[in-house]
Amino acid sequence: MISNIWHTVYPILIAILFFEIIIIIHEGGHFIAARLMKIRVNEFSIGMGPKIFQFTKGDTTYSLRWILFGGYCAMEGESEESDSEFSFSQKKVWQRFFVVVAGALMNLVLGVIIVAIIVSAQSLVGTTEIAKFDDNAVSSQALQVGDRIKAIDGMRIYSPNDVSTGLSRSRDDTIEMVVERGGKDVKLNAKFDMEEYEGHRFIKMDFWLLGKKKTLGGIVKNTATEWMAFARSVFLSLHDLITGRFGLNDLSGPVGAVNIVSKAVKTNNINTALRIMALLTINVGLFNLFPIPALDGWRLFLLLFEGIFRRKMPDKWEWAINGAGLVILLGFMCVITFSDITKLF
Repeated sequence: MISNIWHTVYPILIAILFFEIIIIIHEGGHFIAARLMKIRVNEFSIGMGPKIFQFTKGDTTYSLRWILFGGYCAMEGESEESDSEFSFSQKKVWQRFFVVVAGALMNLVLGVIIVAIIVSAQSLVGTTEIAKFDDNAVSSQALQVGDRIKAIDGMRIYSPNDVSTGLSRSRDDTIEMVVERGGKDVKLNAKFDMEEYEGHRFIKMDFWLLGKKKTLGGIVKNTATEWMAFARSVFLSLHDLITGRFGLNDLSGPVGAVNIVSKAVKTNNINTALRIMALLTINVGLFNLFPIPALDGWRLFLLLFEGIFRRKMPDKWEWAINGAGLVILLGFMCVITFSDITKLF
């Protein structure tokens, strides 16, 4: 009985830990940048809610809280006026810009590190060249072994991840592709079988891509192209949401992501868990840079405004926009979380 409970609980705990690491890295970026800019950090918290314990070192209180789904780096003069020379509000625009952007940058760097670990752990380095086809593969009528895929429905292909992303975005069973064949670019239409998943029809990938022997150069190149593929998928997902290709019901928030990661951990599929973590941290890093009220990107926009026009946006406007943005963001998260919970049951 206890063993069964532990088998159910520990993957969820690992998944939550994954999330908290991403958040700690983000807030840690703000913390390190603040220290470099000589800004006082009043509190650095891991988690939210009531405190489990805390200690103070120098001017900073470090705390651990019960709800491990968040954290924060509270700087002097960040949300209130302060005349201290160590205040965030008293620093130059470029210094505040660096501190604000540092959180997202750390998430993106973490993404590079995770992708590098994934690539380095593989026995071979992936390419975009077709190595073989499944039995009765429909696409073999147009594609050939040795074809190097260069574009899918107009989307340039740089990595194996791009191939799967490009195929998954097709709306029907026929794809316009550009492949390198015999040293020349060949444009063709390849037909595939379709399969259904969660109410949507997707292309069934019926071929395998070639893997090559690992070299240092190959690892570096593959890490860069795979990282770019993860980053591209963030923008493609946003585009699909805006254009109506997918609805809110197709999105996953923290609860849904924890469920996905915990399933990967439960089956000992560490590679899948790491790929999800890489996608999440890159997603957090990029999404935070969007100029959306209540996110770091909005603060960066305000700092750019201040730097260009040599004056701050009026406080009443800033507070009103931030407040409205926060309400919308929290409402959006509630809808996504409710959708995640209904999917679980």
